[in-house]
Amino acid sequence: MTEETGSIDKRVDDLRARRRIAQSMGGADAVAKQREKGKLTARERIEMLLDTGTFTEIGLFAQKRNPDYKEVNADAVITGFGKINGKKVYLFSQDFSSMGGTLSEVHAAKIWRVQDMAVQDGCPIIGINDSGGARIQDGVDALNGYAGIFYRNTYASGIIPQICLILGPCAGGAVYSPALMDFIFMVKGLSHAFITGPRVVKAVTSQDITEEELGGANAVQNKAGVASRTEKSEADCIASVKELLGYLPSSYREKPERLAVTDTTDRYDESLHELVPTSPNKVYDMHRLIERIFDRSGDGKKNYFELFGGFATNMITCFARLDGWTVGIIANQPLSKAGCLDIDASDKAARFIRFCDAFNLPLVTLVDVPGYLPGSTQEWGGIIRHGAKLLYAYSEATVPKVTLTIRKSYGGAYIGMCCRGLGADTTLAWPGAELAVMGPEGAVSIIYNKEMGKAENPEEFFSQKVDQYREQFANPYRAAAHLYIDAVIEPGETRAQLIRALDMIRNKVETRHPKKHGIMPV
Repeated sequence: MTEETGSIDKRVDDLRARRRIAQSMGGADAVAKQREKGKLTARERIEMLLDTGTFTEIGLFAQKRNPDYKEVNADAVITGFGKINGKKVYLFSQDFSSMGGTLSEVHAAKIWRVQDMAVQDGCPIIGINDSGGARIQDGVDALNGYAGIFYRNTYASGIIPQICLILGPCAGGAVYSPALMDFIFMVKGLSHAFITGPRVVKAVTSQDITEEELGGANAVQNKAGVASRTEKSEADCIASVKELLGYLPSSYREKPERLAVTDTTDRYDESLHELVPTSPNKVYDMHRLIERIFDRSGDGKKNYFELFGGFATNMITCFARLDGWTVGIIANQPLSKAGCLDIDASDKAARFIRFCDAFNLPLVTLVDVPGYLPGSTQEWGGIIRHGAKLLYAYSEATVPKVTLTIRKSYGGAYIGMCCRGLGADTTLAWPGAELAVMGPEGAVSIIYNKEMGKAENPEEFFSQKVDQYREQFANPYRAAAHLYIDAVIEPGETRAQLIRALDMIRNKVETRHPKKHGIMPV
């Protein structure tokens, strides 16, 4: 062996030793403590998320610049890229076993790097948050690090999908990166997200509250409407992220891939004739319609991927496939608040619509709405400006938009759920659908108020006028006569009609007047 070869071998051995140290994260004791809490390590999460053998790490030997404390392996964050079911993604995973996963100047710079590369490469980015926040010793350098992450989150918005998993603490300013991303996943009993923690709340307001009550997964989704999904375990959370990615394109430059269709295109489903009660006041579960109309998975699993399922439950937002293509579904849910539109439902739907529009996903709107939720709480809470967000989002969207009225669509909510005038490309209705300024009962009470007072039998008079109003005005044929409805269809043929409608407009091109950007209602 020559002297030169021996020298290279020593350097290779040194490299391998350095790799082992850097990959050991916070060391055996710190890793053991992480596992005692029932948490996976930062590297185990990456291994579970990515296809085997596809991870390429970037910045393994990165180190903090601050000399005031000891070195931190990989500076407490693992960054790189790999594949999920063959789709390339960039990612970062904060390492809580190393100095609590706290963010320093270099820690942030590693995240900036993969954020920039994801945008340039046109690939989704996934962030796994498990951190004690800013590293105090780094002071303003750490704060600037967060600012750079937020800036890049905003820049990437609408260019690539951004997905966040909160798998530990996420507090203070750190929560704004997840909030600026497209989807947030959390785990019950494990994830916590809040601006100010229980001790600050106690000091300022004297309220005693636990971390779980204040910012646990259920609270952050069901009460705050921040988390897109909450799961029972890290494994379930990671599996959900993989499922979500299957519905999405890698960037705005692409359309989602069409999957092989395991369902028949022209399937006629007679069960839809009985599923929806004819009375507009009786409830049913809109999820059952979605299960029957959209592509069945063939493996017994749900054929839709719901987001914010515990928040604003009067509105359903989910992804599904129709003839193999991904579509975004916005649907009223009669089981909750009768499917009325309100502040939270408007916000929830508007954000989902804007995501779908940014990434070329057609919109299918399933309508069964009695109107806006009345009351001082809604009015004082700003239903006018929040409701306007829904109008803005639908009007702004240039992707194919198909609207199907199932049973009723009254008043301003008829407009809010994407009618023809708001930009729907194709509008369909079932034969029993009622489309009117208001429900027959309310309309008759106003129109015939004086006559009812003079009638010999007011109840019989009222019933007759309701039937007359429903026959003359509150039906889909009057709307169809004026071209506000393109076709009145049989419930059983809904799947086939939706597929044909989307086939007709799938490649639509809609050019808007050039401008810097619109001003969305706040």
